[in-house]
Amino acid sequence: MTAPQPRPGTTQGLPQANVTPESAPSHTDDQSFILQKIQPALLGLMDGSVSTLAPIFATAGLTGKPLDAFYVGLAASVGAGISMGLAEALSDDGVVSGRGHPTVRGIITGIATILGGMLHTLPFLLPDLRTALMLAYIVVLIELILISFIKYRYMRSPLVQTVLQVVVGGAVVFGVGVWLGRLGAAG
Repeated sequence: MTAPQPRPGTTQGLPQANVTPESAPSHTDDQSFILQKIQPALLGLMDGSVSTLAPIFATAGLTGKPLDAFYVGLAASVGAGISMGLAEALSDDGVVSGRGHPTVRGIITGIATILGGMLHTLPFLLPDLRTALMLAYIVVLIELILISFIKYRYMRSPLVQTVLQVVVGGAVVFGVGVWLGRLGAAG
């Protein structure tokens, strides 16, 4: 006879409502660091880097004004940072998942989201649109490669697969932003 398996929604066979810090899964220091710091930061960097691409590049294409794209990027980055930070902080209490204090995770995710969105937004402070766009393209590429490396390094994902996933995802969103900017500017 086999041992009973924990039901979905339980930890070690205990209903989630009865899980205490003592009965929650334990992790090594490295695992805890990854779950509590790296994973929320990576989540934020990925979201900030990718989710702000379409609005920024669409605005640049629509208005032809770098400062307009900067303010849209700033608004998108801060808005996404607040949203992602709250979502991470409210996702669980950290006891069942072992992911640490939810407020700390939320702050890490929120700040990383803003950072991920602002890095490629900053070039739009330059007055020349062409220069701002070229610099922003380079920054986006560096961001996506950095995200891929962090995912490879800490999440132990295969490097080539990780780079392809992150770069293809970013390229799709970037392409949509450029397309929408051109579509709006043309019509």
